[in-house]
Amino acid sequence: MCSGATQTLVFEAAILSWWGKIIGGGLGFMLGGPLGAAFGATFGHNFDRGLNNLGGAGFVHSVERLQTAFFTCTFSVMGHIAKADGQVSQVEIYMAEDLMRQMNLNPEQKQVAQRLFKEGKKNDFPINDVLHQFRMECSRQRNLMQMFIEIQMATALSDGTLHTNEERILKQAASVLGFSAHDYTLLLQRMQAQRHAHSTQDAGMDLKDAYALLGIPKTVSDQEVKKAYRRQMNQHHPDKLVSKGLPEEMMEMANKKVQDIKMAYEVIKASRK
Repeated sequence: MCSGATQTLVFEAAILSWWGKIIGGGLGFMLGGPLGAAFGATFGHNFDRGLNNLGGAGFVHSVERLQTAFFTCTFSVMGHIAKADGQVSQVEIYMAEDLMRQMNLNPEQKQVAQRLFKEGKKNDFPINDVLHQFRMECSRQRNLMQMFIEIQMATALSDGTLHTNEERILKQAASVLGFSAHDYTLLLQRMQAQRHAHSTQDAGMDLKDAYALLGIPKTVSDQEVKKAYRRQMNQHHPDKLVSKGLPEEMMEMANKKVQDIKMAYEVIKASRK
């Protein structure tokens, strides 16, 4: 087993191999298709080589490639959702900037993230093609795709109102990525509960939010509560997500999600004693 120090070095190497290859021009793992086009536009290059390198013998999976896909899809779709209600509010801009702060992006990465956000705001942004390619890149990494949807939901909810067009895009994203209508509803309820819990954190998390955050009704048994807690922890485990392709810079956000899950579990346990 790796020690904590060794794991840190591995993750640091992953960052260097992802961003370092991009700025160094070593783009052999680079994306094609609509994600490649969006990412390339931020550098002023045409990386769109079509979808012929997705799937089949020509497809080469790598963590760096998936990290690039996640980064590109996250910020461009955030921009698309922010523009969905007709205008990008200051709150939505702050939400994107706050995510960049949480990721501790260096100046070059932040500039690329901002340009991706602007790409997503364009009227001709190919949202459906981008989502389909992202699913292909993620393959069976469902937890990674769930993390992506949760980020987009947080963007849509940041101004306190889920507008009709924002919800349409969220439902479209969930469907394309393989989540059922029921899955979507549970995810949205959890994100709403998390947002409410953060807005009232001085008073502590209330019991209703705690159950919603774990995705279970109050009537379940203690054993089911524990199962739900373990399931949520497994889905949002930062180290696992990074090893699957989450950009390491987003680890802080995953850690905050884990803290909320732990708090919800403690609130429920305390209420049942």
